[in-house]
Amino acid sequence: MNIHEYQAKALLKSYGCPVSDGRAVLKAEEAKTAAGELDGPLWVVKAQIHAGGRGKGKFKEPEAGEKGGVRLAKSVEEAAELAKQMLGRTLVTHQTGPAGKQVNRIYIEDGSDIARELYLALLVDRQSSRVSFVASTEGGMDIEEVAASTPEKIVSFSVDPASGFSDFHGRRVAFALGLEGAQVKQCVALTKNLYRAFLEKDMEMLEINPLIVMPDGNLKVLDAKVSFDGNAIYRHPDVAALRDETEEDPKELAASKFDLNYIALDGEIGCMVNGAGLAMATMDIIKLYGAEPANFLDVGGGATKEKVTEAFKIITSDPNVKGILVNIFGGIMRCDIIAEGVISAVKEVGLQVPLVVRLEGTNVELGKDIIRNSGLNVIAGDDLADAAKKIVKAVKG
Repeated sequence: MNIHEYQAKALLKSYGCPVSDGRAVLKAEEAKTAAGELDGPLWVVKAQIHAGGRGKGKFKEPEAGEKGGVRLAKSVEEAAELAKQMLGRTLVTHQTGPAGKQVNRIYIEDGSDIARELYLALLVDRQSSRVSFVASTEGGMDIEEVAASTPEKIVSFSVDPASGFSDFHGRRVAFALGLEGAQVKQCVALTKNLYRAFLEKDMEMLEINPLIVMPDGNLKVLDAKVSFDGNAIYRHPDVAALRDETEEDPKELAASKFDLNYIALDGEIGCMVNGAGLAMATMDIIKLYGAEPANFLDVGGGATKEKVTEAFKIITSDPNVKGILVNIFGGIMRCDIIAEGVISAVKEVGLQVPLVVRLEGTNVELGKDIIRNSGLNVIAGDDLADAAKKIVKAVKG
């Protein structure tokens, strides 16, 4: 689960991290009051969307101007006007794709003098099963670009969970960032607080880009991006309350409410599969035969008829779907349950595109009988390769 920048900064502030004073704005008429509560003399007006690259992004609507999603203002009135220009507009960045994202929230904060820009992040290292620090002197840039062009400027190391965070970890970050004197002590305190927040809130990623050194030598978190482990949200009602459902794909949101594992993709063949491994194999074989999957959808090992029905509804709600492949191996999941769910869903929402069903495993013959006797125009797949060929041929004509 992702949250907005202003929410991430409020969370980090509660852990003692230095951040600028700011105000979130959801309505244009609130912008002037929010800006007036800040000292200035420089205000930063930031579009709040769940995507990076806002400063270099562009709005689709000319009314929003061409300065990107992060702008500077020299007066309360100018800050309010910039907020009004951006609210409700569609911002396109390298992470949103060409469709962009609508800006429903603005963050206005005090401007900061910058002497240096640095990069600092905490991530879950899947290889070592530990939390890793990533630090670079090249703050303010895309870390992927730094990794590709100057990888030697990135320092990364993990923390042993048995011994936990120690001051030497903070000093290692400080030296990697070229900090000196009192800045080293500040960095140790900052990294200690970040590590504590990361563990206590079950984060998956905490990225500060940039972490700045101000002219007076002090450190400040100028931008923050935080994502949480979705499987641990139940432990943190305060974090769950920060969820902005308008930033999520409606289909993925609907799937999460029925405990379905769904990820929207850009292809034309919708997939409904039980088991993550089989789902990946299904997507691969669709690509092998010349088409692209429209989604990843794992209904799980013990899905009910109702869950299967909802899964089918979610797939058919995607206008890009030109065909559907149902691929079920019945172990825990029974093939007749899947068949009943598919038939129920088709009768409820209709079938406007070709549908291929491949069933194998527990109660497979019963499941096939249900499909055959349904009176619906469903194409049977003998095995995975046969099913993939048939759905690609049906879609490609």
